[in-house]
Amino acid sequence: MSHPAFSSLPLSPAMQSNLAAIGYSEMTPIQAASLPMILKGRDLIARAKTGSGKTAAFGIGLLHPLNPRYFGCQALVLCPTRELADQVAKELRRLARAADNIKILTLCGGVPFGPQVGSLEHGAHVIVGTPGRVQEHLRKGTLKVDGLNTLVLDEADRMLDMGFVDSISEIIGQTPERRQTLLFSATYPAGIAQLAARFLRNPEHVEVEALHNDSQIEQRFYEIAAAQRLQAVATLLRHFRKQPALAFCATRQQCDELAARLEAEKISAAALHGDLEQRERDQILALFANRSLSVLVATDVAARGLDIAGLELVINVELSRDAEVHIHRIGRSGRAGEKGLALSLVAPAEAARAQAIEVLQGQPPAWYPLPADRTGEALLPPMHTLCIGAGRKEKLRPGDILGALTGEAGIAGDQVGKITLFDHQAYVAVQRDVARKALQRLGEGKIKGRALRVRLV
Repeated sequence: MSHPAFSSLPLSPAMQSNLAAIGYSEMTPIQAASLPMILKGRDLIARAKTGSGKTAAFGIGLLHPLNPRYFGCQALVLCPTRELADQVAKELRRLARAADNIKILTLCGGVPFGPQVGSLEHGAHVIVGTPGRVQEHLRKGTLKVDGLNTLVLDEADRMLDMGFVDSISEIIGQTPERRQTLLFSATYPAGIAQLAARFLRNPEHVEVEALHNDSQIEQRFYEIAAAQRLQAVATLLRHFRKQPALAFCATRQQCDELAARLEAEKISAAALHGDLEQRERDQILALFANRSLSVLVATDVAARGLDIAGLELVINVELSRDAEVHIHRIGRSGRAGEKGLALSLVAPAEAARAQAIEVLQGQPPAWYPLPADRTGEALLPPMHTLCIGAGRKEKLRPGDILGALTGEAGIAGDQVGKITLFDHQAYVAVQRDVARKALQRLGEGKIKGRALRVRLV
């Protein structure tokens, strides 16, 4: 089945040529259903899973009416987490290449307030941020939204789950009444309906198919005793040997217990949840994205907004209480046309949850017996990560790091993986078998003419 082309939309020639340049030709279902209405200025409630192309839908929509000559906030995107905000801002910058000097700024917690004030003083057309930090800037008067055209609530259901409803209400109260509001959500609980009733004007409703094609994601369910849950995860990881894998837990404590259990059994794993410092979160996500970590163990809220290319396996350590969240979880695997595998552990007390998933999917779960355990077999990632004690603020670039590794350090280019830069540090993945050599050579040599501290993570 063919999908409508972006060229059918009433966009500027510059935007059309940029979309073609970044490989956007046919619209995804959510884009085809929502963009014509967004471009007409209508308010919108859209239900769409992560990975459906919703960021490009609202991104093209909010960039369309922007005036590059007015250096004030004309569009505001609220996201539940810093990771999602960074991801959204990155996509918006790609989409905005067609226009002259569009400034897109992120305002998130977990980073110093002062530098954000400095950036705001220079002006920004688009702000992408988390509700708490945006609210803080509005209260202090460092952010003004009286010239706002477009407000986007991205993953609104998660923002409500995380307790942001009062912050969102206060933020919206400071925006002009004559604005366009776009609400995107994977699920549609009562709280979203109440929010929409208060703040949207005659919104259009768009919903695209949320279920996954069986040929795209294979689902397997395993009945277990509650006491064997953590061991069952290790058993499945050793049996399928797929990585990177994302394991969903119900609580932060369960995340920590599972990650510790896997590490003790020589399965590379780390927990991601709200109790971690931002720096720890950044490091764990960098390791997972660059293939230096086999298993990321996370809560639903912590994993929201993660878009990990090539995610081979999702494990539901405990079934979600919400069948729609289950669909959302397993959709992390099998992205961009790749095959995915989703494994779910079900204790007797969770039978009703399995039934709810069956009703929503319209077919019974495929039950399997647990495979025999290969106790003692390690599961290690293909890459190792080096942390370098300098980053963007020291004018370090990925090319500087790659040059140092492939030059004096003598590492082949194909042995170097993803390079991730933060303000004051950088992470670079190298193949496991050359990691010690790379560490020694970089430690003894120089990067961009400077001796920098380098350590293995």
